[in-house]
Amino acid sequence: MAPGVQLYIPDDHHVVMDNGILQVTLSVPDGIVTGITYNSVDNLLEFLNDETNRGYWDVVWSSAGTTGTTGIFERVICTNYKVILETDDQIELSFSRTWDVSLQDELIPLNIDKRFIMLKGSSGFYSYAIYDHLEGWPGFNLDETRIAFKLRKDKFHYMAMADNRQRYMPLPDDRLPDRGQPLAYPEAVLLVNPIEPEFKGEVDDKYQYSSEDKDLKVHGWICMDPSLGFWIIVPSDEFRSGGPLKQNLTSHVGPTALSVFLSAHYAGEDLVPKFGQGEPWKKVFGPVFIYLNSVTSGEDPLTLWEDAKKQMLTEVQSWPYSFPCSEDFPSSSHRGNISGRMLVLDRYFKDDKIPASGAYVGLAPPGEAGSWQRECKDYQFWTRADEEGNYVISNIRAGDYNLYAFVPGFIGDYKSDVKITITSGCRIEMDDLVFEPPRNGPTLWEIGIPDRSASEFYIPDPDPKYVNKLFINHPDRFRQYGLWERYADLYPNGDIVFTIGESDYKKDWFFVQVTRKKDEKTYQGTTWQIKFKLENINQDEIYTLRLALASAAQAELQVRVNDSSTNTPLFSSGVIGKDNAIARHGIHGLYWLFNVNLQGSVLIEGENTIYLTQANATSPFQGIMYDYIRLEGPPSRY
Repeated sequence: MAPGVQLYIPDDHHVVMDNGILQVTLSVPDGIVTGITYNSVDNLLEFLNDETNRGYWDVVWSSAGTTGTTGIFERVICTNYKVILETDDQIELSFSRTWDVSLQDELIPLNIDKRFIMLKGSSGFYSYAIYDHLEGWPGFNLDETRIAFKLRKDKFHYMAMADNRQRYMPLPDDRLPDRGQPLAYPEAVLLVNPIEPEFKGEVDDKYQYSSEDKDLKVHGWICMDPSLGFWIIVPSDEFRSGGPLKQNLTSHVGPTALSVFLSAHYAGEDLVPKFGQGEPWKKVFGPVFIYLNSVTSGEDPLTLWEDAKKQMLTEVQSWPYSFPCSEDFPSSSHRGNISGRMLVLDRYFKDDKIPASGAYVGLAPPGEAGSWQRECKDYQFWTRADEEGNYVISNIRAGDYNLYAFVPGFIGDYKSDVKITITSGCRIEMDDLVFEPPRNGPTLWEIGIPDRSASEFYIPDPDPKYVNKLFINHPDRFRQYGLWERYADLYPNGDIVFTIGESDYKKDWFFVQVTRKKDEKTYQGTTWQIKFKLENINQDEIYTLRLALASAAQAELQVRVNDSSTNTPLFSSGVIGKDNAIARHGIHGLYWLFNVNLQGSVLIEGENTIYLTQANATSPFQGIMYDYIRLEGPPSRY
């Protein structure tokens, strides 16, 4: 029999949850995790840090009307402590604080209630929080919120977030000025004199360990002596912003482990929720599970990762949890479900409807097609359709939604015209949904794969001076530092010229259209050419150029056809995008789709050239990642 859960008070300022497997110490009434005792280690958290800098919830916020993605960093320090539930099977503690007008400009205008739960027989603990903005309160921007754990640097040296992304990590000391050399921005440091010589010459940058939310379910650290693991398990995406492809930080040198609920990373200001004066808003973030595991001496400590993945599956299957006490977290019986089948109709691809195999199908707040990728205030619920296009979305919170989808292999976004109202216990079966992707005529040529990523294009090896050994010969080779500088190395005398029918986008299309450095402080735009032959042009018909972008960072995309010298382009995107994916080692940010109509008269019999110019050029990090480009002929006559 597992021992029951106990709560005890060692002194006036702390409380301890103990289930015989681990003990978690929290400060009272602040609600900071100050200690975690497990497997004979008295504290897994960095006890050299101040108590407030060990295990904490934090926010970054700014006042209404502020632009950008930065603001005031604030650890959530609470003023009220309450035992919500104390039984042999479960303890739930609440640490809360109440905002009032006397705190204006000092604290984020939210009521915040942080909860911590420990269950009998469970090798870990749960945490969630309820954020509440009441009517009449001042507006504000919420740039970021997360839960963070600072682990002991003398214990945790091995980090894992995927089967193929795990490694021994440098120490935080290695990033300090006498051991590390900051590179183009402070997060990236070249290790010149690390404590462990094996890391010498490597680059450390926390953004190299980012992950898409759909894959970000378990990550953490392994201690080799004694052999134990510290893992953050995120069993659901529903409370994270921006949909399944939104990217967030995971773990990084510190050793630090995060669960990021809301951030502008790989998106920019579009993913900063902005609350107006008096706008009521309430959201539950979490629960997430802090899982601890161990192996006996002699066993391989790296098997702890395999065990953590199994525990993650258990947590996912248990979602939504039945045990949180807050009425703001609805149990499964108070949620709804929706199912159906998604089809694709593209008559220039197949005459008939085909199953939307592997489609991403989701419910998100009402908006335009594709608005989910910028939605950041409420809840979203996503799934993948099977090979036949069947989908089931379970355990949806009650409310009004639109159904959205996108289908790998096809451009564009789907949105059902019907508003969907989810009620407690409902089971909605939808009629077949048919997505008709943007299409005017037959494909004359195409470059890339429409998958919202630039991963299929040419990704160079890094400069040997700036290597992260993990990503050598790795599927995620784009995560190496400094690849933006490699463009000028590979194309020193001119920009890319891509010839349809001869060039290969896997080798001849650089994965990002960056600026070109002229000298230390000036940059110039780049113009890529696509050369192609056409016959039997109909001057009176419209041809369509589809430009799907995987990322845009303060870029202006201009299109010219057969005359690169015209001052006025046929199309300009205007300056778009702040996703910063180039500097953050991403292979995509937010998705953009531009459809450019070309009058047949701008085309010529024989060889044509389309000029794609990225014209905004004041930094190395401005540019475009293409997802897919297609030229369509005029509509066929059926």
